This record gives sequence, C-alpha cells and structure tokens, in this order.
Amino acid sequence: MRTMNRWEQPFCGATTLQEQINRIFGDVVGRTGEESNLTPWAPAVDIYETENELVVKADLPDVNPQDLDIRVENNILTIRGERKFETKVSDDNYLRIERAYGSFSRSFSLANSVNSDAIKADYHDGVLTLSLPKTEEAKPKQIKVNVGTPALSQGVPQQKPMAAVAGAR
Repeated sequence: MRTMNRWEQPFCGATTLQEQINRIFGDVVGRTGEESNLTPWAPAVDIYETENELVVKADLPDVNPQDLDIRVENNILTIRGERKFETKVSDDNYLRIERAYGSFSRSFSLANSVNSDAIKADYHDGVLTLSLPKTEEAKPKQIKVNVGTPALSQGVPQQKPMAAVAGAR
C-alpha cells in the first residue's frame, strides 16, 4: 500500500499561537498506523439569529443523515457523526487523500431562550440545518406608541385638572 500524506507548512493558515502549536503537535504526535492518512476533522458551522430562532448550519458532505446524533442536554447542543472513508477504491489507486474522515463531535452552549423541545433538523445537499426556536419570553416584544391620546389604562379614572377642582368651591 502506498501512503501519501499531505504536508503543510507549520504556520500556514494558523492565526494564533495555540493553532500553530496544535498544528505542529497534531501532525507529529497525533496520528499513527491506520489513522495516519485519515486526519481528524470537525465540520464547519455557521450560527445566526433571527427574530424567532437560532439557526445552525453544518457542512456534512458524504455523511449519512441516519448516522447523525443530535442532542440537547443541559443547554448544550451536540452534533455527532462520522464520515466514512470510501472502500470502493483500492488504497493503492489513491494518489492523494486530502479530505478528512472519521468521527466528529461539535458542541455549542445554548442560552435559556431556546425551546429545545421544538428543534427541527433538515439535511439537504450535504448541509445540516438546525432551527432552534426561541421561547416566547425571549422573542422581542413591540410596544405600541399612542399618538395624540393618553396611554392610560382602561377603567382608571382620570384626575381633574387643579383649576377645575379649585373653581368648584
């Protein structure tokens, strides 16, 4: 079997000292044996907020949606799964292996404002989309502004102006 490993310059693309150290030690110490040509990976994730929900999008190409494990426990959203290496092609026929394979797990802290009982998951074209609806208390509330009329509660008597009270003697 012919093994070709991808070589990268130690500091290419690493922006922080921690990333540089992780890359050096990960490449030297991290993989042995059969794992040496399968790099560990974590899918790229985008998270954004709308008025009514949080949305999490994860790039999961070649991951079978039935193999995904998505959970919320103690306000922690966890996405687990595995991208399996294709065994249809003989290892001797590969000239280059750059895509990462294997198990992954991503976890994100959620605010108490998420209704974890109503989370929806969709998988389309290799992208997992999680819709995490906000609780009613967390949704923004619009306050109506009255123009030209006093914003008084109904059923509360209005006080008479002082001039009207003084003239009643």
